[in-house]
Amino acid sequence: MTPQTPLAERLRPTTLSDLVGQQHLTGNGSILRTAIEQGKVPSMILWGPPGTGKTTIANIIAHTLNVPFYTLSAISSGVKEVREVIELAKKQAKVILFIDEIHRFNKGQQDALLGAVEKGIITLIGATTENPSFEVNSALLSRCQVYVLKPLNEEDLIALIQHALVNDDQLKTKKIELKETAALINISGGDARKLLNLLELVAETLGNNAIITDEKVMSIAQQRIAIYDKSGEQHYDIISAFIKSMRGSDPNAAVYWLARMIEGGEDVKFIARRMVILASEDIGNANPNALLLANATFEAVNKIGYPEARIILSQCATYLASSAKSNASYVAIDAALSAVRKEGDLPVPLHIRNAPTKLMKSLDYGKGYQYSHSYDNNFSPQEYLPESLSGTAFYQPGKNAREDELRKYLKQLWKEKYGY
Repeated sequence: MTPQTPLAERLRPTTLSDLVGQQHLTGNGSILRTAIEQGKVPSMILWGPPGTGKTTIANIIAHTLNVPFYTLSAISSGVKEVREVIELAKKQAKVILFIDEIHRFNKGQQDALLGAVEKGIITLIGATTENPSFEVNSALLSRCQVYVLKPLNEEDLIALIQHALVNDDQLKTKKIELKETAALINISGGDARKLLNLLELVAETLGNNAIITDEKVMSIAQQRIAIYDKSGEQHYDIISAFIKSMRGSDPNAAVYWLARMIEGGEDVKFIARRMVILASEDIGNANPNALLLANATFEAVNKIGYPEARIILSQCATYLASSAKSNASYVAIDAALSAVRKEGDLPVPLHIRNAPTKLMKSLDYGKGYQYSHSYDNNFSPQEYLPESLSGTAFYQPGKNAREDELRKYLKQLWKEKYGY
């Protein structure tokens, strides 16, 4: 390493004992640690937010097993580079191939890995910030274990800062006093790499014998030029601004942040998928057409690609931002999930159970069920919830024109039962 090597790289752990966080994977007795200690590491996908240790864990595995270690970035590498590594691996034993941002590999690139992984020519370690169920093809995914990394908590991040100030050869000579940590932690957003590099920037700016305060950190951080980095540094900050602008009904801000992502070469699927989620989470039944347009956008941009996809993305983003908002469906499912976890497996009322056999019918399965279409207004006020949850209104329509109509309709049907 050189004096110009970033702090995060200078302090990258080389053993599991030095790794901060991810104890569920790497702590004593954990599944991944056990596999490493036994020298039986499977091909794997490490899935988690940026700066949580995916690359570090891959390096630790290679260092601990003392095996050849090749690294490719899916942003800059393709099938040619993959095949070159596989040919090298055929002449060696227990080769580890680490692919960062593996979700950016297309199907053809991922398929190039299949044979080598299946035959054990390479042990693949892929790192991704995206759900591998969506971004890694099923054939490759079935040959890999998926390990989920958790965001680092405040205690972990403070420990990293203190470790850096005490142990880094460059920082410890500055004799810096750490008075406040909130700004460092908040700006980093749980990203250890971002935290350490921000700490280094603050230390270089303040000089020797300085005192780090939240005010000083904010002042220094705000002086930095915000450059979109699709590999992780600002990836989540920009998409967060984009989502919050649409949620906040500001189409002008939304299209600006969209432009930042487009200019930075962001994957069209990543942008479109986030808009599909927002259309349901933040708009929902206030405007059901939003989900239809967002889904159509997802399909269209995949067929069209850049540069024309920018127009389709802009249409959808400005429409979603300009639409009425409601998170009622989102709140409803989370409330229902909470009830399920709290109450356990409550029995299905007998009258709405399925009764395909004589035995089930003899046990009163389906007895007394009232077929809605046989009644006025296609409705019968029978009970559909488990007895202990009767009258629980998980779904409360939002305060908007469309859902006001739904509320009136539900109130007409259920009277006072659900408080509509």
